[in-house]
Amino acid sequence: MSASALAATTNTVANKDGAYVRHAAKHRTDAVEAEPGRYHLHIALACPWAAGALSMLYLKGLEDAISLSVVHPTWQRTRPDDPEDQHCGWVYRAPGDAPLSNPLGHGSYDCDDALIPDPAGAASIRDVYAKAGDASGPFTTPALFDKKTGKLVSNESIDILKLLNSAFDKVAKHPERNFYPSDLAGDLQALNDDLVYPNVNNGVYRCGFAKSQKAYDAAVAGLFEALEDLDKRLASQRFLGGDKFSWLDLRLYHTLVRFDPVYVVYFKTNVKRIADYPNLVSFIRDVYQSVEPVRRATNIKHIKMHYYTSHPTLNTYGIIPASMGPDLEAEHSRGPAGDVYFTH
Repeated sequence: MSASALAATTNTVANKDGAYVRHAAKHRTDAVEAEPGRYHLHIALACPWAAGALSMLYLKGLEDAISLSVVHPTWQRTRPDDPEDQHCGWVYRAPGDAPLSNPLGHGSYDCDDALIPDPAGAASIRDVYAKAGDASGPFTTPALFDKKTGKLVSNESIDILKLLNSAFDKVAKHPERNFYPSDLAGDLQALNDDLVYPNVNNGVYRCGFAKSQKAYDAAVAGLFEALEDLDKRLASQRFLGGDKFSWLDLRLYHTLVRFDPVYVVYFKTNVKRIADYPNLVSFIRDVYQSVEPVRRATNIKHIKMHYYTSHPTLNTYGIIPASMGPDLEAEHSRGPAGDVYFTH
């Protein structure tokens, strides 16, 4: 497998100027048939996009309607018996299995109780895609799989969020909760498109996977301009849409909660920490404490283990730094835990 093909299957491609370019999702839909037990969600707890999808599944109370599985955080060779195939990606293990090493053989990373093997027996996310007819990838999470048709419904996290928010309401425990309020739709989408996604959610990756100084400098400048803007916005309102928690808060949270324990070091986003922004750090504490389903989808151990052990070009020996980031249990003073949801 060539270097360019390997980068493509792992979604770490840079353009000729060294700027990170995220692949567009190939599997997308805006419609499903809400049959309990028909769909399966493949999750990496370390991945912010997948953790967002898992959060939404929990927020809507879909645990009994949609099955899920959780991969090991450390990437492995997905075709270990083929010396010509060097692809490394998400693999399944069971709790208590032998520890894994990084792709170069360094380190020892345990198989903890958060892991949930694929009930269909897939050894890797690559296998899931191959079963659905996609042999080229990128083999990413989250991935929503239709067990009835054998197809990948979607591997685009924003589509999955929308589907989980409303398409499964007839089988959800919390159909009344709505994270896409219609009266704020335009404002939230514009804030996402102009600021949150390009400069923060994707901005940290543009910093970390830049392959030229120019590309890194542009990405890091945009990232910290956006963080200053968001810190000011959150000084006068609890969430990005006012006093209730929306899909955009969910997307922002899952980037910010990874920032200090990982991105500051690993992606070189070290101009400031989130702990240095009074409103951003209180925002992540508020979400963690007040929105219990999001807390359930937050696993700092898996987050750190994945990033620091999966890319040997960035961290050869797979050493995991000590810091866990800000204390998420500390006082935030942004509001009470109850009544944080929009309703239909």
